[in-house]
Amino acid sequence: MNIKHKNELSFDELDELVRPAPEVVEFEEVAHKMVSRRGFLGGGAAVGASAFVMGSTSLAAGKALAADQTESRLAFSMVKANTLDTVTVPKGYKWEVLVSWGDPLFSNAPALDTSTGGTGASQELAFGDHNDGMAFFSKDGKQVMAINNEYTNAKTLHANREGGMPTTADDVRKNKAAHGVSIVEVDNRGGHWGIVQDSPYNRRITADTEMDITGPARGHEWLKTSADPKGLVAKGTWNNCGNGQTPWGTYLTCEENFNGYFTAKDKDYKMPEAFKRYGVSTKGRYDWALGDERFDLTKEPNEPNRFGYVVEIDPLDPTSRPKKRTALGRFKHENAELTIASDGHVVVYLGDDERGEFLYRFVSKHKYLAGGNNRDLLEEGTLYVAKFHDNNRGEWLALTPKTTGMTDAEISIHTRMAASKVGATTMDRPEWVAANPNKVEVYCCLTNNKNRGVKPNAGGDATPAGGPNPRVKNNFGQILRWKPMNEDHTSSEFKWDLFVMAGNPAVYDDANAGSQNVNQDNMFNSPDGLKFDSKGLLWIQTDGNYSNQKGFQGQGNNQMLVGDPETGEIRRFLVGPKECEITGSAWNAERTTMFISVQHPGEKGNSHWPDGGQSVPRSSVIAISREDGAVIG
Repeated sequence: MNIKHKNELSFDELDELVRPAPEVVEFEEVAHKMVSRRGFLGGGAAVGASAFVMGSTSLAAGKALAADQTESRLAFSMVKANTLDTVTVPKGYKWEVLVSWGDPLFSNAPALDTSTGGTGASQELAFGDHNDGMAFFSKDGKQVMAINNEYTNAKTLHANREGGMPTTADDVRKNKAAHGVSIVEVDNRGGHWGIVQDSPYNRRITADTEMDITGPARGHEWLKTSADPKGLVAKGTWNNCGNGQTPWGTYLTCEENFNGYFTAKDKDYKMPEAFKRYGVSTKGRYDWALGDERFDLTKEPNEPNRFGYVVEIDPLDPTSRPKKRTALGRFKHENAELTIASDGHVVVYLGDDERGEFLYRFVSKHKYLAGGNNRDLLEEGTLYVAKFHDNNRGEWLALTPKTTGMTDAEISIHTRMAASKVGATTMDRPEWVAANPNKVEVYCCLTNNKNRGVKPNAGGDATPAGGPNPRVKNNFGQILRWKPMNEDHTSSEFKWDLFVMAGNPAVYDDANAGSQNVNQDNMFNSPDGLKFDSKGLLWIQTDGNYSNQKGFQGQGNNQMLVGDPETGEIRRFLVGPKECEITGSAWNAERTTMFISVQHPGEKGNSHWPDGGQSVPRSSVIAISREDGAVIG
């Protein structure tokens, strides 16, 4: 039996190792028999809201897909699925690498040494690893990007260490420096995008960067450590997945799988129940405690409570300190989709990316004022969690001391427990959320959930199939859509449906074939990244099974597609290189270039992208544009 080393495990696999599934599940077989394609497409009661899943959206989609191509708003020829070790874009488009892991941000930094992965000092001056969410900012003619660096490819970062694990304190320093956020000035010279070395805007925010703790959890006993006895200043951010952007010019970076970084030297260490709900264990993926004892739970038992938040950064002020916004809750944040409600309140939609966890909404206490001082609008407000009903209605349940029996600080630190207390709906891994800029509606990727109908979530909440999560052992995922009542993002009620159910109609003829706007030409699995462009088109990115075998046959590498919310039509726009995830997106101010992240190419050792030959694979940001220079977003 081939047993993976812990640094080769994905964060999902690490969670499964900590909390394995039961061996026998009677309900699973019963539910599989209930969910046939006939019953699913016809809206059988077995899958709850399936009738509306295949309702008006899919009927419009069928019309659009059958119509002449000139009627489509998706003005490009669809790319075919493939397993090539390159980026494939439509005819008339081109791509180039903007920046890759290890590229120096300053002229005094050495070039990346791929034989060793560099040193702690060199990584602190270079672009981080596993780039993910990003945003584009402009000031005084300068163009600045903030780009998340989620985690690392240990085998390349520690290429000179057996097993790819840190063995020295400097290895730990390097590993921590490869995480966080890279802020870089970029420009287009001679028709080619690149970073501006030595720009005053260039900086790295890493697992060692000090940042202020704000909101209800500030100063709470559970956040106090020996290095920070008042619980006011956290050190670092890591596993930065998705992002958000504010109208007052700041960047929101989201801490996702923060739990996988802690270990305990004392094998008799007794894990608190609250840690178990968040997946914190003694089996951390990295050995950061080797060089920093705050990652040893026996030394600093409160340290995990200081992570799992949304961090606000001002990328245009290099002297500013990041702020952890605890009012937005603590969980495995995917992204933070911010919009301004009609009454001026700031609303932030937030997904907790774990099987069976929840979808949240934050509503600010104070209102946004154009041109005013809005810098602390995310410090106070009310957090809500979603409850979905099978009649295609839903509601936002407030998480308050009255509804939960917890203090505001406890709600912000143990948000998952608060959501369980009010009876929120367990979801199929809520990932990126995107709000339509042209109408009051919101979308969320529910990427997959092999535990749906198989076992409860980590808090013991049931995960039955139904509502927006209609498939048992959901391997393909779906995209949820909801419309707030009265076109008001602060309304406590909403209507919902499913924009698309991903699947494979080439292999299945049941619910796993997907919805009617999925066919053998545009099929995909595990929708993850999600972003609207200015035209109201929805860009969909995948992070799923790229084996191209069995149930995933014909789906190829991970990809990016574009959907039209008005018709339901979906076309594949891009296919990434081998073993990568496609994630993150941003446009320049003129919207003539789209930037996306190609994360962990060759994560299993079978890619040499982007440099080719026998080179080391490197996560990179690429710039996509039309050959005629026209707007693409």
